[in-house]
Amino acid sequence: MSMTIDRINNLEPLQPGKKTGRSGLAEKGKEADSISLSSEAVEKAELYRTMDLASAAEDVRAERVAELKAKINDPSYINATIIQATADKIMDAFGL
Repeated sequence: MSMTIDRINNLEPLQPGKKTGRSGLAEKGKEADSISLSSEAVEKAELYRTMDLASAAEDVRAERVAELKAKINDPSYINATIIQATADKIMDAFGL
């Protein structure tokens, strides 16, 4: 069984080397293309990047979290030394 496809309309087939009147090169002297992003777009891109980093991070160590929760809930754990050490670490983190 063979199948024949006839031309539907009067289209001219593509001819190699035939010029269309447009050159593929950009004309000299014209400005280069540019793009600008809104601050909202930049913030969203940073958020998506942060979310990707967080999802790629290692899983939370549940046993370590449970241990820290137990320490925090223990009234004898939180004392002046712990509070001062925590405050110092926070101040160091902010460069103060």
